[in-house]
Amino acid sequence: QVQLAESGGGLVQPGGSLRLSCAPSDRIFNFNYMDWYRQAPGKEREFVARINLGVRTYADSVKGRFTISRDNANNTVYLRMNSLKLEDTAVYYCRGVRAGTTYWGKGTLVTVSS
Repeated sequence: QVQLAESGGGLVQPGGSLRLSCAPSDRIFNFNYMDWYRQAPGKEREFVARINLGVRTYADSVKGRFTISRDNANNTVYLRMNSLKLEDTAVYYCRGVRAGTTYWGKGTLVTVSS
């Protein structure tokens, strides 16, 4: 069973930065692509960013502020979040798709508050 483990969440002030990490139990290059999603309180889970080989895709709400990257040596996918806003508060989930099967992490909480 493939597992994805997120880390790096926490409390940050508006305008601050955080870096989330996602460490899968399988090698990153075995995944077709990897995503970050988020779910704010009372809202549906939404797409944040995707990395598919060298191609990065972002939701309009985070474009220019968030950066997704992968480190094959450390077998980790990152989400660098800058200029955080109150509305970025959510549980952030890592998602990986491998051979038609989708895997989710348990999430890490990001709270943006003054």
